[in-house]
Amino acid sequence: MSILEELWYGNVEPAEYDISPSKEYKELLQLISRNEDKLLATMTDAQKELFVKYADCVREHQVMAENMLFQNSFRLGARIMLEVMRE
Repeated sequence: MSILEELWYGNVEPAEYDISPSKEYKELLQLISRNEDKLLATMTDAQKELFVKYADCVREHQVMAENMLFQNSFRLGARIMLEVMRE
């Protein structure tokens, strides 16, 4: 089955990616979590509420940036294929 057919039948999910992150990725994620816990432990309730709102905005921004990166990468791949087909 071609990749287009796989995509059509739902066997390929473009938004999914390899969920076996590298050692460096895992270590960075643990560091982020530890630092967030330490930071929250020093905050008042009002500061915690503000930090949670901030973190939510950062996460929403990250999702939007990943979406834009995916779209731009897909377009670049399509442009490369068009150029290859012209030769």
